[in-house]
Amino acid sequence: MLPKNRPPTPPGVMLLEELLRPRRLSQVELAARMGVPVQRVNTIVNGKRGITAQTAIILAEVLGTTPELWMGLQTDHDLWHALRKRGAARQRPAAARGDCSLVRQAR
Repeated sequence: MLPKNRPPTPPGVMLLEELLRPRRLSQVELAARMGVPVQRVNTIVNGKRGITAQTAIILAEVLGTTPELWMGLQTDHDLWHALRKRGAARQRPAAARGDCSLVRQAR
């Protein structure tokens, strides 16, 4: 279930706070264990990149979790933001949304 009053915790924050820091595992070391460039891990941790199915599988293998955990976190994050964006778009006036049906009716 998605939280209503705050965005879900991004997967990168969960990765950093719940798995890397408690294990005293650096992003560089995680990237090496995953066999990926450190920039890939860093951009996930910093919220500039989402977790793909392939990354979810690798994270699960390296960290002893499941791919479903990572995909679920990413899906919740993406869905929460998409719903907020859609809600904001629906609240704008029709002309600002590009709703041509009202413009056609006025002619």
